[in-house]
Amino acid sequence: MKFNSMIPELTVSNINQTKDFYVNKLGFTLEYEREEDNFVFLSYHNTQFMFEQIHQSGWNTSELEYPFGRGINFSISAPNVYDLYQNVQDCNIKPYRTLQEAIYKCDNEDILEVQFLIQDPDGYLLRFTN
Repeated sequence: MKFNSMIPELTVSNINQTKDFYVNKLGFTLEYEREEDNFVFLSYHNTQFMFEQIHQSGWNTSELEYPFGRGINFSISAPNVYDLYQNVQDCNIKPYRTLQEAIYKCDNEDILEVQFLIQDPDGYLLRFTN
């Protein structure tokens, strides 16, 4: 397996709930896990994440309160954002922002993105784009 240069590692309250959400509802792939450490490594196309359940010797700089990850969102490219959005609706996941088109200026060029945002079980904000 090739590891990305940057891989976010997110602290979660319940590793099994996180694994179910990302794998069974969003279609992430379980690359490997260390059950004894309550740790999973997941991928979604070219995106990689590590998740670890809260524990006393973790790398937490402060008390974790819901929603986790305040002030950050993870932009994830989806091969078919429309199909993924339909799947999210079918799984009764409430969108943080519904499916919409947005135009972003990049080096004097307008880039059209189709996007939606959801929160995972711990409140991490995920933005899926085309």
